[in-house]
Amino acid sequence: MSNPETDAALEHARRILRETPLVDGHNDLAWTIREDSVSRGDVDAYDLRETTRGHTDLARLRRGQVAAQFWSVYVPGEYRDSGFARVQLEQIDIARRVIAKYPDQLAPALTAADIEREFARGRIASLLGAEGGHVLENSLGTLRSYYDLGVRYLTLTHNVTLDWADAALDSARNSGLSPFGRDVIREMNRLGMLVDLSHVSPAVMSQALDISEAPVIFSHSSARALVDHPRNVPDSILARLPANGGIVMVTFVPPFVSAEAALWDAARRERERELAGALSDPAERTAGLAEWERQHPPPPATLQQVADHIEHVRRVAGPDHVGIGSDFDGITQVPRGLEDVSRFPELFAELIRRGWSDEDLRKLAGQNLLRVLRAAEATAARLRAGRPAPPASGERSKA
Repeated sequence: MSNPETDAALEHARRILRETPLVDGHNDLAWTIREDSVSRGDVDAYDLRETTRGHTDLARLRRGQVAAQFWSVYVPGEYRDSGFARVQLEQIDIARRVIAKYPDQLAPALTAADIEREFARGRIASLLGAEGGHVLENSLGTLRSYYDLGVRYLTLTHNVTLDWADAALDSARNSGLSPFGRDVIREMNRLGMLVDLSHVSPAVMSQALDISEAPVIFSHSSARALVDHPRNVPDSILARLPANGGIVMVTFVPPFVSAEAALWDAARRERERELAGALSDPAERTAGLAEWERQHPPPPATLQQVADHIEHVRRVAGPDHVGIGSDFDGITQVPRGLEDVSRFPELFAELIRRGWSDEDLRKLAGQNLLRVLRAAEATAARLRAGRPAPPASGERSKA
């Protein structure tokens, strides 16, 4: 038998999301399509009109009331079979072909106005976000080219420290940002590309807040005060967001939202390091890690824990500085209650049961991200009027 109170909260959530665009900051569908064992990068073979093997398809996006999606055009920093820029262009190609394949459901979007227009038309506004500054190959010209291809945020690093920026999960070599890293942020501000600080070290977070003239985002991170994982955002950074205007788009990644899952993740990474030191054959290392995972299954995370992180960000940074960045199709394990893109309304229902106001729910859903986009667009218009494009060369990157 259904619970009337639960059903009332869920219907309340659905009404909010019918009236306010829900913007998800991070979905890795393009990489899922590239790596899928059947489609192997074939956009036609990975048919979103059918129930897919991953977390995302058109029917589930509709049930989840997703109004706008940043499709991550992710390239691993460890990916070495060809140049980073080549793989980045291929990822952009996959994402753009996906958007073009379903014109009745998906619409390319570049601006806050595009999101609002497509929401009114009933299509899912589709933006691109690049994940990992290694794809620049130390070139501001490359950055500009990605912007021209539709990329509207760049995650400064993925898991690998660059010549110009330190990653959260790698060693620090730059004490944060190098001079070229600072130039990257300035040029992103001039272009109108959002500076994404998920994956970077706390020093990079702090320095980016010092430099950026536009609001920053964390496209998929959670609160470090609740789960001490290096990918999460410290309270000291959350407290600085109001002055910058930026937002943390709270993610669903289990090791980032569950302390037990974080301990498991740390043990897994330690086992991975041990295998790397002991085995030269990549296949043997992969098999060894799979066996470790079989013997040590990951503990579950929950929708309620995700809601805890959202509430913490609101409490420390304020209701104007929190959003949603799921990381669906970029994770293997998912929290209980948030199994795929159809489940966003359940998260909002949980917050309604915790006493959230409609105003704060609308901000969380998309109003905060729309404000950030508008501010970045206004900053770019001002800077372009008085600041010429700098040279493409990244020779300063080792300074």
